[in-house]
Amino acid sequence: MTDKPETQTGATRRIDLWLWHARFFKTRSLASKVCRAGKVRLNGQIIRKASVTVGLEDVLTFPQGDHVRIARILDFAERRGPAAEAQKLYEDLSPPRLKKERTSPVAVREAGSGRPTKVERRALDRLRNR
Repeated sequence: MTDKPETQTGATRRIDLWLWHARFFKTRSLASKVCRAGKVRLNGQIIRKASVTVGLEDVLTFPQGDHVRIARILDFAERRGPAAEAQKLYEDLSPPRLKKERTSPVAVREAGSGRPTKVERRALDRLRNR
């Protein structure tokens, strides 16, 4: 993001710090925890330390929520900036998310069957002049 010598091809950063700067995780400790759990792959190799260094053009694969993210490192940041800055740090190679279809519809009941709903109860109260 800056024109400092650090952003040239020989630059490296700790993986947990880069994941946090790129806004994949809310806290650096959460990024570190995912790394230590062995859930992050660096160029296809499982890593188990948050102190592993990453360089430009490295590819990271890691879980985020309910799907897997794949990101190619394009740049480093000096700070954790806004989301627009963070998106310039990587190229997203993740497959597109599939929309989840609802397996069962919301509970539907016929009007007048079962216990009265709040609206029906208020209508009954108005009818009875309560």
